[in-house]
Amino acid sequence: MKTQVPIKNIMTTHVFSIQENGDLNEVINMFKKHKVRHVPVLRGMQLVGMISRTDINRLSFGALFENQSNADETVLEMLSIPEVMTSKLKVAHAEQSIQEVGQIFTTEKFHILPVVEDGNLVGIVSTTDIILYFLQNCHCE
Repeated sequence: MKTQVPIKNIMTTHVFSIQENGDLNEVINMFKKHKVRHVPVLRGMQLVGMISRTDINRLSFGALFENQSNADETVLEMLSIPEVMTSKLKVAHAEQSIQEVGQIFTTEKFHILPVVEDGNLVGIVSTTDIILYFLQNCHCE
């Protein structure tokens, strides 16, 4: 099996992202509409952060208090994307091998990595992408 294949061969290139000056409600709509769990945050084309569904869930209060259905909306209006996003990111590079990225996933316990070239977002790779590659290329019985 070829494990030195570049990650660019299996990454997702159609990535739903948001500009850092965008709106958190827009991010929530992306989660719901496109069934994604992570949204890269950009400044132009430069990757500056990532917002996950977990980040947003941490801000959710409606489930904790009765009669507080507007609490989540109020919190989201008070916060900006840079205040919620993770800004210290581990990234993959398009030319890194599938094996290298697989090792990052197992060592760092990540499930997704943004893929960059010259600091610009060019894709996303997930543990599912790695597993599918191995399943499709496994010649085991």
